[in-house]
Amino acid sequence: DIDDVGHKYHLELVLEDVLDKDSTVNCTAEVLYHLGNKNIAPDVQFTIEGELKNTDEADNMFYNRIKSLEKELVAENIPDSHGNVSPEMEPIHLLAWVASGYVIWQNSTENTKFQLAQIKHVKQVKRSDEYLEFDYMILLHEMVSQEIIPWQMTVLWHPQHGVQVTQDSRQPKHASE
Repeated sequence: DIDDVGHKYHLELVLEDVLDKDSTVNCTAEVLYHLGNKNIAPDVQFTIEGELKNTDEADNMFYNRIKSLEKELVAENIPDSHGNVSPEMEPIHLLAWVASGYVIWQNSTENTKFQLAQIKHVKQVKRSDEYLEFDYMILLHEMVSQEIIPWQMTVLWHPQHGVQVTQDSRQPKHASE
């Protein structure tokens, strides 16, 4: 407890590479949840020991495949009702997973535990520059309350510049239908 500021947690954890389950790195982090104002994201400071697998080749293959499509990508229900993600949709799923991490961080409190449950809908947005843009409607599972929350997020991505969530907003429950 830090008087009049918030609660700080010291964490030691092992990060697992989502693409290579045998590849792990140690991580230490400090997370500060501010008192009172629930609209402030927790402060996070972290240190990673080591490196995870380089994804440049897979990133560039995905980027080139999406850039070469005749019309913009549209997909829904990823994973499907059986938990399956098709190989061609795996990069779209991973991109949503990374972007939703930002949304989760920005909207977390000490009393929440969000997890990406599903991409309800994704649509690629046509752009004239080198970035890929996707408009996602995702479902976040709030593990404490067991609530399923529809969330809209607009995501920009380029293999050399990373992921950026340019817009996000919690949606009313009926928005996922």
